[in-house]
Amino acid sequence: MGYTQTRQKRRIGPWIGIIVGVVVLALLGYVIFRFASQGNLASGGSSAGGNSTTNPCPVNTQSLAPVNHTADGRVHGGLLSYPRLGTPWSAPTTDIRVPYGRDIAEQEVVIEPNYKGNSSWVASVLVGELAAGDGFFSPQEGSEIVVKCLLGAFYDNAAVTRDDKVNKAMTVGGKDAWVVETHLSFNIPNLKTKGETAIILIVATSTDTSSLFYASIPDTSPEYLQPARDAMAALTVGN
Repeated sequence: MGYTQTRQKRRIGPWIGIIVGVVVLALLGYVIFRFASQGNLASGGSSAGGNSTTNPCPVNTQSLAPVNHTADGRVHGGLLSYPRLGTPWSAPTTDIRVPYGRDIAEQEVVIEPNYKGNSSWVASVLVGELAAGDGFFSPQEGSEIVVKCLLGAFYDNAAVTRDDKVNKAMTVGGKDAWVVETHLSFNIPNLKTKGETAIILIVATSTDTSSLFYASIPDTSPEYLQPARDAMAALTVGN
């Protein structure tokens, strides 16, 4: 009997070790998943934009073809529009870099031409649709996802420090919305400007999609900040 009990213990012992190991690995995997899903840029913190080995912020490749909008002198993207900005702002163009974005319409002013090869730093205002499936549960949660993703898409993998000035609920055309206005600081080689104001507005324009208003104005060209704010104030919902 004693021998049988000893053999049973020897057989059970490795299984206990295996079970404990599986539990530990499962807990470790859960912690890693939670960290990855929350991102590494907290409000007011800093991030090396785009350095992640995963890509939680894919560009939406669906429906990149132009969408027909009302020709009314406004710039349309998604279900948002604003009055077209005049000179020196460019004619509206598209931008395929916007994470989760499609049907993007953007106006810009070149601030530092060809700072890196053919790349220029610009002041910009854009509107578009956010097609994130069930990734956005509310405009507030969507705004945090978009802020993190935009930092990874637009800032040359530079470390970016974020200082929120506005982070609040609002409405646009009777639709629930959330706006973040933040000052970003960075140091990008060959770029004179070391910071800019970014405005990110998410509007729940339908039951399954949201629309985005986004503006970025370099510190070296503060005269373009008021036109960007005026464009946001004049947003309407519709096609």
